[in-house]
Amino acid sequence: MTEPSAGQPDPEIAALLDCLTGQRKHILGILDGLDEADLRRAVLPSGWSCLGLVRHLALDVERFWFGAVLAGDPAVIAALADEPDAWLVDPDVPAAEVFDAYRRETSLADAIITATPADTAPAWWPTDLFGKQNIHTHREILLHVIAETACHCGHLDAVRELIDGHRWLVLTG
Repeated sequence: MTEPSAGQPDPEIAALLDCLTGQRKHILGILDGLDEADLRRAVLPSGWSCLGLVRHLALDVERFWFGAVLAGDPAVIAALADEPDAWLVDPDVPAAEVFDAYRRETSLADAIITATPADTAPAWWPTDLFGKQNIHTHREILLHVIAETACHCGHLDAVRELIDGHRWLVLTG
């Protein structure tokens, strides 16, 4: 494996981060142009909204996996216990604030991702909530987050199409 240059992330981590960045752009892009009402509307029987999914990604995915699990940041770990259901967005919170929080969490996560070698073990794991840890390296955390974010991209693609017919990727021949 190629060693990273001074100040540069491991090439493997950089490639994985590029993939994750693409999925994050998809999350924001598929929602571009929706008004507050549509961003808050539950379209599926499970009841989540587009804003709720973005908030979930910010708190339960980016903050949890990188700030808490990978970095073991005590402040982030402590905040997890006080956080209400991430899928729920208070009606008084503007959509822009939810999107800003997602961008902020991805930026914080990127700093952790680029500073951490691929084989680094997680610093913390909530065994009381999730049982035995089955993700053992930074690489595995990144792959998990890429898969989860991509899955949620698909959820948002379907919901956006149901709302107004807009599709993120349309191939024409």
